[in-house]
Amino acid sequence: MKMKINMTFDKFSFKNPVVSSVIRRCVEATLDAEGVSAPCEINVLVTDDDGIRAINKASRDMDKATDVLSFPMFELEAGSPPEDWSAYLDPETGLCPLGDMCISLQRAAAQAKEFGHSERREIGYLTIHSMLHLLGYDHLDEGPQKAQMRAREEAIAATITGMAR
Repeated sequence: MKMKINMTFDKFSFKNPVVSSVIRRCVEATLDAEGVSAPCEINVLVTDDDGIRAINKASRDMDKATDVLSFPMFELEAGSPPEDWSAYLDPETGLCPLGDMCISLQRAAAQAKEFGHSERREIGYLTIHSMLHLLGYDHLDEGPQKAQMRAREEAIAATITGMAR
């Protein structure tokens, strides 16, 4: 499957190549698991708590840092990707622009420590979580939607070396 990930790091770190690799693997695994056949494009910003806080304030009027933000381009149905993606493709690139994600590495590191697993796993989990949002999943309630999304996250993570709990 053709895929383009436009990855931007707003801070230099020697970890960037590792983070890029984890994000790429998790994006690919999520697209595969969800049966997405279209060539896709995703924009990823890797930042810190200050960076994600500014984006959260500007986009959602929430003046606080968070771990990941997702900005889907389309309203897709969770678990039911379109059979025909032609209406979603950008005529200039031939790619489906699924949307944007923003991950705070600072928050991911803190959560990895809190949950007792690696930063790699936390970054992967946040990437899978964000990808599912771009593909129509949501968890506005604490009930069935959240349970459905968590089940998909865990199932996808289990297919990637080093990502399972």
